[in-house]
Amino acid sequence: MSVYYVYILETVSKKNRKWYYTGYTNNLHRRVEEHKKGKGARFCRGKKEIKLKYFETFRERTDAMRRELEIKSLSRKEKIKLIKNFNDIDRIDA
Repeated sequence: MSVYYVYILETVSKKNRKWYYTGYTNNLHRRVEEHKKGKGARFCRGKKEIKLKYFETFRERTDAMRRELEIKSLSRKEKIKLIKNFNDIDRIDA
């Protein structure tokens, strides 16, 4: 059974501006490493910092793709709230 991930990366530009990149993959660890090595999306190339801030899992590729588009359509403020809620849940489970 395949698992698909929708994820949000926080990137920091050379001018210290934070940006958020959303994508989907079937191998989260590999994909994040590709982004960090400059082999991922062009959006992430040349950033001085890249951190995984959020992810969700899906059984179906089409569900992951649909959710990726939903997250991409969110405002910056909504993405930050999504990340904050995710991190709050992570602390509760620890």
